[in-house]
Amino acid sequence: MSAVLALLMAAAPPMAIIDEADTVRREPTPHGAIGMSTAWRISDAVPRPRRMEFRRRTLDVGAAIGEHPIAHDEVYYVLEGEGEVVSDGQRARLTKGMTAYLYEGAVVGIWQKGDAPLALIVSYPVERKAP
Repeated sequence: MSAVLALLMAAAPPMAIIDEADTVRREPTPHGAIGMSTAWRISDAVPRPRRMEFRRRTLDVGAAIGEHPIAHDEVYYVLEGEGEVVSDGQRARLTKGMTAYLYEGAVVGIWQKGDAPLALIVSYPVERKAP
């Protein structure tokens, strides 16, 4: 059997089921601690190895994930509220149901706007270490 065929036939790890209630915590926002947030670090509960991050975060009124460079593509999906996203100086308003797809190499951030907290899903690949 070829190595490629053996690899294709290898069993995948069993699925992981995570209850977000087991992952929730209050913490300052990442990349600058600009206010407080509630974080559901869902993918942290996945057994290793894992290849992606999947998190829910709610930014309190006035909070932001500060501008920071990213070394991977990243997605912000708005569940509730209103925000303003930035990528390399370009700004855009986001509301419920909108997504910002951000590209590797950009400097990005997102700010809560309006009277209600901003609830997001944030997802990106885990950086792979060289063997």
